[in-house]
Amino acid sequence: MSLLFSEEQSLLKESAAAFVRNKRDLNALRVRRSSPGVPQVDREIWSEMVELGWTAIPFEEAWGGLGLGFAELGIVMEELGRGLVQSPLLSTVVLYGGIIEIAGSSEHKQRILPEVIAGNSLGSFAYLESARHDPLHVETTLKSQRDGYRLTGCKHFVLDGGSADEFVVLAREKGRPGDDDGLRLALVPADSEGVELENHLLIDGRSVSNVHFREVVVEDDWLLTGAGPVAGVVDQVFDRATVALSSEMLGGIQSVFDMTIEYLKVREQFGAKIGSFQGLKHRAARWFCEVELSKAIVLKALRAIDENGPETLQIASACKARLSDTALLSGKEGIQMHGGIGVTDEHDVGLFMKHGRVAEMMFGDSRFHQLRFASSNGY
Repeated sequence: MSLLFSEEQSLLKESAAAFVRNKRDLNALRVRRSSPGVPQVDREIWSEMVELGWTAIPFEEAWGGLGLGFAELGIVMEELGRGLVQSPLLSTVVLYGGIIEIAGSSEHKQRILPEVIAGNSLGSFAYLESARHDPLHVETTLKSQRDGYRLTGCKHFVLDGGSADEFVVLAREKGRPGDDDGLRLALVPADSEGVELENHLLIDGRSVSNVHFREVVVEDDWLLTGAGPVAGVVDQVFDRATVALSSEMLGGIQSVFDMTIEYLKVREQFGAKIGSFQGLKHRAARWFCEVELSKAIVLKALRAIDENGPETLQIASACKARLSDTALLSGKEGIQMHGGIGVTDEHDVGLFMKHGRVAEMMFGDSRFHQLRFASSNGY
């Protein structure tokens, strides 16, 4: 596996890095975290991302995409993570758009994907019903009626739900929670009668919603039926999402590491730079090794998604498990090496720590993916 970017990928990285330098505003993030209510997606920043072509990166040219892949999208996600620049790339492009691409009919793709790529439509995947990532624990019901279906249930922590124009909802037509059969995917416009939202902010400023579906009418052509068993579709889209999120986490991890090393070089104690203390040198060296290992597994996982080989599931889970552990280590080391100032909201390292703790739990924490990796290998 080559660890070098192509010329086009290098140019994309430079462009994304320049964008983040211009748009990075951690003070605005502090205000966002302390403000009542849930801010909507920053449409100005989103429009600029659309103009740069980022929303088109993973989609086929037939739908208006660039026909690239997650190796390129991961470059963008990593740079956004470096500056904690929030956007609906994960919710709209990776989750919502990814499901449409995998399971949607030609009519669904023709209607939805060009609008996603053009930045005119925002969407999200409403799947979670438990406290932790457990996509097959589905109690939301989809019951057949004469005029279509009725959708009833509640989904938690729907990313950017307050800004979504449409949801893809994971529901159960038959079976019990935990079963991998009897599942359906349904498109539900956010303004449908019976859809109610409770909007919240997570500790890192991410916008999420609890979405209630109360006897919502679902028409036959709102169902996504184009890719076989729904459990397989869910696995595939979450492999993409975990790797894209891991790329964003890598950017945050690198930023914390870089700012901490700079602090070790300038902070003095007992008449010496604290970076000269042997104990801190050893801890920084171990941390550096973990960052480099994380870079390697993210690069491998991004390429595995694009190749869609038989080991994609295992590689995606190994990637998320590694990045979750490294994010946890980076938050702890960044704060401890900065001392008391590191736990305050006034210092940037605390914001990155909060971002890492939220991302660590999203789409499954380290333990979840270790168990998934083991079970997929027959253990």
